[in-house]
Amino acid sequence: MADKIAFIGAGSMAEAIISGILEMGVCSNEQILVTNKENEDRLAYLKGTYHVQTGQSKDNIMQDAAIVVLATKPYDIKQAIMGIKPFVKPNQLIISVVAGISTDFISTLLDKKVAVVRAMPNTSASIGMSATALAAGEFALTADMQRAKKLFETIGTAEIVAEADMHAVTAVSGSGPAYIYYLVEAMEKAAVRAGLPEKVAKQLIVQTVLGAGEMLQKTGESADMLREKITSKKGTTEAGIKTLSENHFYETVMACVENARKRSIELGKQN
Repeated sequence: MADKIAFIGAGSMAEAIISGILEMGVCSNEQILVTNKENEDRLAYLKGTYHVQTGQSKDNIMQDAAIVVLATKPYDIKQAIMGIKPFVKPNQLIISVVAGISTDFISTLLDKKVAVVRAMPNTSASIGMSATALAAGEFALTADMQRAKKLFETIGTAEIVAEADMHAVTAVSGSGPAYIYYLVEAMEKAAVRAGLPEKVAKQLIVQTVLGAGEMLQKTGESADMLREKITSKKGTTEAGIKTLSENHFYETVMACVENARKRSIELGKQN
C-alpha cells in the first residue's frame, strides 16, 4: 500500500496500528504522518521509536494523506475534527478508531461528502494480531470498505459489520484483550501462591492461552464442546469449573461485556 496515512491522535491505539503496519511492511516510515492536540513529548517518542513524520501543523499532516485515521480520545474528537476540517479533501478516506463515536457524528461535523469508515481494532494490532470490525458511513462506497479492510487485514483479521453492532464489538474484541490479561493476572498469582516459580507460571499460562485460542480456531468446535472434552467427571478441571460457576463467573463475564457496551453508547452520547 503506497498511500500516505495521517494519524490524528498519538495514543496507544495509534501506536499499536503504526507499529503493526510498519512491522507488516504496509508502508514506509516516511509515509506515516502523526499529529495530536498538544503533547510534543508523545510525538517525539513516536518519531524516535518508529521514525515517522510528526508535527502540529494539521495542514502539512493532512496535505498528501490518502487515508486519515482519527485516533483521539472520545472527549477530544470534536475538537480534533474541527481542527482538520479545513484540510479534508473529497478523495480522502477517513477512518475512525474512536470508541463510541458514530460515522454520522463525524460526517455532520465535517459537513462534506467524504467517505467515513468506523473501525474497532484492538491493541494486538501492534503484533499483527488485531481483531478489527469495520462499519460504513453514509458516503463510504464498497471500494472504500475494501480499502479499509485491506489495511486492517495487514495487522490481523477484519470483518465488516453493521454500525449498530459496533458498541457490542467494542465491548467484546475492542476491550477483550484486557479481560484476558486480567484472567492471566489472577492465574499467575494463584500459580505462584501454589509454589510455582513466577517465570515458569507465566510461560505455562501464556502457552495455555495461545493453545486454547488455536484449538478454537483450528478445530472449528465450540467453546462449550472443547470445555466438556477436558472436564472429566470428579476430576481437577471439574473442581475448578465448579468454583467458577459457584462464584457466578459466567454471569460476571456477560455483565462485564454488557457494561462495556453500555459505556460505549454513553461515550457516543456525550459528544
